[in-house]
Amino acid sequence: MSETVLIIAAHPDDEVLGVGGTAARHASQGDDVHVLIMAEGVTSRSTIRNVEQHDANLSDLRQSAATAAGLLGTRPPRFTTLPDNRMDSLDLLDVVKQIETHVSEIRPTIVYTHHGGDLNVDHLIVHRATLTACRPLPGHVLRAIYTFETLSSTEWGSPDSGTPFQPTHFVNVSGTLAQKITALRCYEAEMRPFPHARSLEAVQALARLRGAQSGLAAAEAFGVIRSFWS
Repeated sequence: MSETVLIIAAHPDDEVLGVGGTAARHASQGDDVHVLIMAEGVTSRSTIRNVEQHDANLSDLRQSAATAAGLLGTRPPRFTTLPDNRMDSLDLLDVVKQIETHVSEIRPTIVYTHHGGDLNVDHLIVHRATLTACRPLPGHVLRAIYTFETLSSTEWGSPDSGTPFQPTHFVNVSGTLAQKITALRCYEAEMRPFPHARSLEAVQALARLRGAQSGLAAAEAFGVIRSFWS
């Protein structure tokens, strides 16, 4: 049975960093994979948010996301363009309702989103909003909600402010890791040189570590929020 997968990410590049290899696996086996990106990106680099000032960069970033999606085999990404790294300025309900609209339309059977203990505030809010939007109401078709790790945010989170990422679900990405790395190259402006955590070398090293933890050559690791067998 094919799955309908929805990846809910805070920023362009999070969807590839966290779940790129798994997304490619889903797509390769015939699953319908959707990507929802909540925040615009880039504008937090200025003291005052000015979308017009960053219009060219934002356009490039959206194109990068679209190209990455094509390389992974997912559908073109959807964007809600919420303020980058300023989502704590919004009412949580407004974020929930945006996600609910897409969940209602897509009717995913599997959802992937951020770990709830990440350092990045947008990741935290997207996590909370996703769980609210995907609450198990009667008649839902959702079978599982998984959380992913995002290098340069998840491992930088403090145990005093949230539960550390402790994966219990591993996906073999030995055959799709190269696709993930190629897709990340689309985000050249967001990646950093090694030994930065958000470097291609660090992404590959994490995949090898998660693979070694699960008896595989390469893996992506996830937390299990909910899993239904109905």
